[in-house]
Amino acid sequence: AGIRHLLGVGSDQPIPVAQIDVVKMGTTVATNALLERKGERTLLAVTKGFGDQLRIAYQNRPRIFDMAITLPELLYAEAVEIDERIGAHGEVIHALDEAAAKRALAAAWNKGFRAIAIVFMHGYRHTQHEARVAAIARDIGFTQISTSHQVSPLMKIVSRGDTTVVDAYLSPILRRYVAQVEAELPGTRLFFMQSNGGLTDANRFQGKDAILSGPAGGIIGMVRTAERAGFDKIIGFDMGGTSTDVSHYAGELEREFETQVAGVRMRAPMMSIHTIAAGGGSILHFDGQRYRVGPDSAGANPGPACYRRSGPLTVTDCNVMLGKIHPQYFPRLFGPDANQALDDQIVRHKFLALAAEINLATGTGAGLQTPEQVAEGFLKIAVANMANAIKFISVQRGHDVTGYTLQCFGGAGGQHACLVADELGITRVFVHPFAGVLSAYGMGLADIVAMRERALEIALDETVLPTLHATLDELANAAGKEVLAQGIDPAALTIRRRVQLKYAGTDSALGVEFADIQTMRAAFETQYRQRFSFLMPGRALIVESVSIEAIGSGQPHVEIVTARPSGNAPPLAIDNMISDGVSYATPIYQRDALAAGQTIAGPAIITEQNATTVVEPGWQARVTPQNHLVLTRIVARPAQHAIGTTVDPVMLELFNNLFMSIAEQMGLRLQQTAYSVNIKERLDFSCALFDADGHLIANAPHMPVHLGSMGDSIRTVVQKNLGRMKPGDVYVLNDPYNGGTHLPDVTVVTPVFLEHDRSTPA
Repeated sequence: AGIRHLLGVGSDQPIPVAQIDVVKMGTTVATNALLERKGERTLLAVTKGFGDQLRIAYQNRPRIFDMAITLPELLYAEAVEIDERIGAHGEVIHALDEAAAKRALAAAWNKGFRAIAIVFMHGYRHTQHEARVAAIARDIGFTQISTSHQVSPLMKIVSRGDTTVVDAYLSPILRRYVAQVEAELPGTRLFFMQSNGGLTDANRFQGKDAILSGPAGGIIGMVRTAERAGFDKIIGFDMGGTSTDVSHYAGELEREFETQVAGVRMRAPMMSIHTIAAGGGSILHFDGQRYRVGPDSAGANPGPACYRRSGPLTVTDCNVMLGKIHPQYFPRLFGPDANQALDDQIVRHKFLALAAEINLATGTGAGLQTPEQVAEGFLKIAVANMANAIKFISVQRGHDVTGYTLQCFGGAGGQHACLVADELGITRVFVHPFAGVLSAYGMGLADIVAMRERALEIALDETVLPTLHATLDELANAAGKEVLAQGIDPAALTIRRRVQLKYAGTDSALGVEFADIQTMRAAFETQYRQRFSFLMPGRALIVESVSIEAIGSGQPHVEIVTARPSGNAPPLAIDNMISDGVSYATPIYQRDALAAGQTIAGPAIITEQNATTVVEPGWQARVTPQNHLVLTRIVARPAQHAIGTTVDPVMLELFNNLFMSIAEQMGLRLQQTAYSVNIKERLDFSCALFDADGHLIANAPHMPVHLGSMGDSIRTVVQKNLGRMKPGDVYVLNDPYNGGTHLPDVTVVTPVFLEHDRSTPA
């Protein structure tokens, strides 16, 4: 439909494919099928005795405080156990019973199964049984056959098995979708964006590589445009209607090799993107005591209240209420005929009603709340949630974000960029002219990419270098051939060789470029120290796996810069905008009218076709010769805010989220550094914050069993060490008379001191 619109072709006419060189696209078809559990009916073939392995998984409970635990629905409809077993070192413990396997698969085929996932113990390395059963399935008539040694040739049967099932479950859906697109575009080169940030030919597009097809385009667009603008350390802030995606870039695309999406564990390379349920459409709630934003969304229909479809109040409505979005400068796409402006009157009416409800519930202790104060309170909470998400992918991994540039994109990013930057201490924001559609633009800039991986699990020393060379050469040859087969000039082919290293006895592997032993060890130690703050001198390094990334570069990224007007453009209008409780007479500018080099001091609003950018007080916007918008904080942000003790539902929620974020960061660090499978995989631990009297303030969603007695442990530590505690002290105890639990558990207590009083723990 988009191509027809751009080319001016009617819906009943064929598309003039001769005018199209190539189509590059992303799709949410696979993601939606996974979320809605509407993939292909799939059979799981697994080693005998392991039919329930993927159901049992790691026994962890992501929502541990739910009264009724609802397990994610399994993707496979049935499992058949195949009589076979190969040991970890390749020894055949049970020979494959081919006759029994053929009978079992034939019976499943007769039930209507056409997709099969084959996952055998140690099949990632010793492949003969998986390959033979795949041949049997092919002879029977299965049309989608996914084997774990081809889909995810890595250790860990649970995540490897889930990945293989995902591939079998989604690939047929993708094939049908691709066939539909190809039928409309006969003979046109068609490429799809993969989760790893690279394009691939439509016929090579697999289910396991399609989960982040859309958001990955945004990361590529962010990186390419930022590098052209001269920024090499970037925090990506992609805010849409339903969710916000945040990402980190410091010279290298970050990928996750093991992740979880919609309750399914996967081991496939994906762009490292952290998503939270906070967007322009996130619904505002007041529960009688505190404000909450989301996680539910108004979606596109009915959408926010201002969309004229009887929707609820949302974050977008906050910006309308505060004058950061003005209906007269926003596209007229609303109402029954999609030709009306945003409705700011219904927004005011609903905020008046909400303010009355809040004032009735909280009394007058904090003063009567105006509709504008209510809207700003909700906006502060949404901004804090998004800032905490950025901390998750930056600060918790050892990155100091204050030296980064915040690149905002997505339809709602520019409205909140300055506020989010202030929360993080970031002083520069970059807004590309295509910020509102950067994910689509990024797909046009992406390279063709093929990736290959192989598990090794061998100690890193000089004797294994020939093995590493041979394995990497084999993988590079296969990946390179795949890229060249897609029309790439051999001169434009680049091969990146990486090695995943970890300390012996640990489970946290980090990727480094393949080089000599000393260089790889040094690169690993630099990353490990940054991530975990310590090293393990003398501990052997293990090569967990190796990977190849074959990159086929297309045309170099050259931005077309249109001629800019001369002379500073005057504002379209002056209107009121509220920021931090103050009403400002705020100029409103049209982005296309701004001259190169023009600077605009905040407060100001800059409108354009695809986005709205709010320049908050204390910030300044500058238009570069490339028509980029760079926002810089020119007035130091106030170091402290006065916080009272009166009832304030906004501060209650803000501090609730901040304390929860601290507790969750503690748990993440513990999980990352742990040796124990119980801690690392089952998450059998508890992290919490207490006050000086041992009263619980906030606990992360970990195992609750320890929390009941942990307060006694805190009080014991305080009482027995009064006057002696100082910053940096750490106490360990497991005394059953003072809050200790069962023998294997210990409680670690670290006092925290206020800056003005370093004698008494806070």
